Amino acid sequence: MALLGDRSYTDGTDISFFMSVTGERGGIVIHSAGGSGASMDDDTAQVVIPTGQAPSGTYPAGCLLCDVVNLNLTRQHLNYAKDEVQLGSKVTLLRRGVVVTNMIATGVTPAAGQVAYYDSAGDFTNADAGSAPSVGRFLSAKDADGYAKVEVSIG
Repeated sequence: MALLGDRSYTDGTDISFFMSVTGERGGIVIHSAGGSGASMDDDTAQVVIPTGQAPSGTYPAGCLLCDVVNLNLTRQHLNYAKDEVQLGSKVTLLRRGVVVTNMIATGVTPAAGQVAYYDSAGDFTNADAGSAPSVGRFLSAKDADGYAKVEVSIG
């Protein structure tokens, strides 16, 4: 699990984008391709996990609030209690709000008040990788289980 139930967002979510790769909730996803106009049902509006891409050349779309899974839906159904969506479906992104996540880069020890960035795996970090855009602010240090509270503020 990458997100705990302690979350706060009222108007900062976005459901405009599709995701065609599997992913775990709680990390940052980036824009891969954009649709035209409002693109609410345009499947070319894609987000991905920034695997291996330098954050300085990418644009953050938001914090992923659902698990993207690849299931054979003729044999089992999605677990809606775990916020699962099928590969290629629309995803919910947090653009403004507060989450408690364990998607924090390995070896990073954030402190409350530090600016939050993301690394090449979509994990939160307190280290600016060149000219990477910030995605918010840490509101706590990591606890014993590796979770920290992060205020997400994108765009």
